[in-house]
Amino acid sequence: MSVYAYAVGGALVLIGGVGIARSRNLVHAVGCLFISQSGTYVFLLAVGYQKGGSAPVFGSTTPPSTQVADPVVQSLTLTDVVVSATVTALLLALAIQIDKTHGTVDPDELTSLEG
Repeated sequence: MSVYAYAVGGALVLIGGVGIARSRNLVHAVGCLFISQSGTYVFLLAVGYQKGGSAPVFGSTTPPSTQVADPVVQSLTLTDVVVSATVTALLLALAIQIDKTHGTVDPDELTSLEG
């Protein structure tokens, strides 16, 4: 695969990381984390791509005679999507609870959380 997919994946991770670092809102930070995790999908799919490859579905036990996409990378990407959705839902639920308890989602105003 071309370098384009790696550049897009890197850009998504970088944009998400910068957004997390500059965020003044917990919900915004969770959204930026989701964008950063989306970059990992692109990286995983770029690693498993085979030019001219077909789907890894075979009718017999003989090895394929053509290039096929790596099914392990595809399953890792699907697992990454599920974990990302779960982490996002958990962090948004925590942000809602913090807003109910403290009345704000600005990390600088959460002084009662200081240790």
